[in-house]
This record gives sequence, C-alpha cells and structure tokens, in this order.
Amino acid sequence: MSLHDDAVRVLETYDGQEALRGIYLEHLAARPDGMWKSCEAGHVTASALVIDPARGRVLLTLHKKLGMWLQMGGHCEPGDGSLAAAALREATEESGIRGLTLLPGGPVQLDRHAIPAPCHWHLDVQYAALAPVGAVEEISEESLDLRWFAYDEVAAVADGSVVRLLERTRTALSEQVHG
Repeated sequence: MSLHDDAVRVLETYDGQEALRGIYLEHLAARPDGMWKSCEAGHVTASALVIDPARGRVLLTLHKKLGMWLQMGGHCEPGDGSLAAAALREATEESGIRGLTLLPGGPVQLDRHAIPAPCHWHLDVQYAALAPVGAVEEISEESLDLRWFAYDEVAAVADGSVVRLLERTRTALSEQVHG
C-alpha cells in the first residue's frame, strides 16, 4: 500500500471533523502528489503531540522557521510506510526520545493551515505520542528550543491548534482509561 493509499484509508475511517476530512480526501483524489512537499497546492503532513500523562505534561518544540511552540511534525518522506509511521518518525527525530508509542485509535485531530509560498497549505494529520517513563528529550537542528509544559501552561505559549490538540488528546486518553 502506498503512503497516498494509507492516507486515504486513514481519512476515510477518521471519525470527526467531517467538512475538513472531506477537504483532505478531495485534495488526495485530485492530486496523486498530494502527500509530498513538491505539491504546491498543498500537501498532507503528519505530526504528533508528545505527551507524558503520568506527569501531566507535553513536550513542545520552538519551531526554527515559525518561532512558535508546536507539536513535533512535518513532511512525509518516501520511506514512510504510513501516516502513523511518518508522525512517529517526526516525533522521534524532533524530540530525541526513543521508545515513543502512538496513542492507539489513529489520528487525534486534523488541522489545515496556510503556509508561506511557494506552497499554500499543510493538511496536517495529528497524532499523540506517549513518552516512555524516564524519557529524556534532545533538541534537534529543526528547533530553537524544546521544553516540557504542564497541561495548564500550554494555552499561554501555543496557538489554538495546539491547545485543541492537547484537549482532544486528553479526551482520547480518558476514553482509553475509562473504556
């Protein structure tokens, strides 16, 4: 299965955000290259919020180009076997944490945001990655800084998309615990 096919499968089974999900699926139906950075009309990206539920905190990166505190993530690469694999790869590379695992159940949220030319849109598929006990982060070349924030600190440093991602992640975690 190609990464494009996996993205379509993931989006077809994603429950929620129906209008936005439709935009993603229309994009992929119209653009065989819609997974790649070279698609200037926009492209699908994969990200993951690194979370440590035992300590009530999330790891955010101060993005080098945007100067904003964000979840880990970015462009898909030809070697990625799935959107989930791309999100996990990005989270691992940008956090330096080995042993991250994705929260079961697929993506937590979709977020479409404008980006500077020559491209127009990132169609981000957002997952949550659970940090192992004793996780130690290591800053990457893509970040200006890397820092853990308590849940209640996130709204003061990050934009609304990250706050919503945290809320949805906490809801998904709660649903898994309480069945």
